[in-house]
Amino acid sequence: MPKPTISPETEILEREQLVPLYRVVLLDDNDHTYDYVIEMLQTIFIFTTDQAYRHAEEVDRAGRTVLITCELPQAEFARDQIHGYGPDWRLIRSQGSMSAVIEPAA
Repeated sequence: MPKPTISPETEILEREQLVPLYRVVLLDDNDHTYDYVIEMLQTIFIFTTDQAYRHAEEVDRAGRTVLITCELPQAEFARDQIHGYGPDWRLIRSQGSMSAVIEPAA
């Protein structure tokens, strides 16, 4: 069977269009306990206890942890969920939610 040919006048418009991805990064502070971080991550991201604990350890050790990588609308929603979670009732000094940022994945 002969191969299809493309005439020189034909412009190929097929391009793989990739949607940019973004990381949701949780930032460390001293106003939230491990229990708070684990509870928040299980509630918002439906992480297992082990997954949430690993993120709590990483944010404590490294100052940040990448929670998810996704498209921008989902990343913004996840960040807003973290910002809206509220203070850690276990610590009197906790006045609000933890901080999270969005950064390009590439």
